[in-house]
Amino acid sequence: MPLVVLYDANVLYPSTLRDVLIRVGLARLVQPKWTEQILDEMFLALRMNRPDLDTERLDRTRELMNASIRDVAVRGYGHRIEAVNLPDPDDRHVLAAAIHAGAHVIVTKNLRDFPANDVAPWGVSVRHPDTFLTELHTRHPDTLRAIMSAIAHAWGSVDATPDQVIDRLAVDAPGAAGRIRASLHRGSGPESAT
Repeated sequence: MPLVVLYDANVLYPSTLRDVLIRVGLARLVQPKWTEQILDEMFLALRMNRPDLDTERLDRTRELMNASIRDVAVRGYGHRIEAVNLPDPDDRHVLAAAIHAGAHVIVTKNLRDFPANDVAPWGVSVRHPDTFLTELHTRHPDTLRAIMSAIAHAWGSVDATPDQVIDRLAVDAPGAAGRIRASLHRGSGPESAT
């Protein structure tokens, strides 16, 4: 059974990181989870920061995200919110959803908002996306290389390469991107071709 991980809004916001995180779920390396509230936060930030993005396209992205992975949405966790304590009360819904979903890990960029002494008693740990993807790459380097190739192919440009995907991933996960790039260039097989 794959590791259950809850993705926070800030790791779903960057498009390349979001694509990689969803694809590691599709590859069954992990069982991703999120909530409608997490998606609300993510899409609100996208609409505010990127008014150039088409609203219908954003709505379609949300639909595709929810349809992409079986049992991805966490529901019915509201009663747990009051039971958890975090430095920022606005983050309690994330931990409550993780507990309710039986998640082992919360993947977030805001590590300080989820101190170990507040999350560990619930059997949950917290990982930065760079650490999370580095750990996945250590166990599944071929799959991570294949994901880079698949994303490059999905970009639809004849000239798109896995290295370009890795360049974009490096903005949010530089350590993992470096390892994947090194693995890509020393790997063998069709997914390592650039």
